[in-house]
Amino acid sequence: MIPAPEERSVWLGLRRGLAGKCPSCGQSKMFSSYLKVLPKCAGCGHALDQYKADDGPAYFTILIVGHGMLAPLLFVEAVRTWPLAWVTTIMVTSVLGASLTLLPIVKGAFVGVQWAVRDRGGV
Repeated sequence: MIPAPEERSVWLGLRRGLAGKCPSCGQSKMFSSYLKVLPKCAGCGHALDQYKADDGPAYFTILIVGHGMLAPLLFVEAVRTWPLAWVTTIMVTSVLGASLTLLPIVKGAFVGVQWAVRDRGGV
């Protein structure tokens, strides 16, 4: 009897990756630290280090933060009327916080999609 092919969908990999879980089983964590992907999943033994995210998550994070936070500032009156030091402090802090928060989430999603499409980053 031929075994059923492992079901992989982009949405499944994306959802599990956004949660920081192994894209294969969805149970165990994917990261050992802030952005370090575990070599193997503790739950199912899937080799997670075969997926090379490289600069992709950083580009997507910049895209999200840039379009989601900085572009709307062009239409906010406070940017033009508040003192420059206030606006600069608030924006630098906000952009840094959003970027550092989103980066592991985006990297998890990136690895999840790579799992779904069976892309191992040129390996």
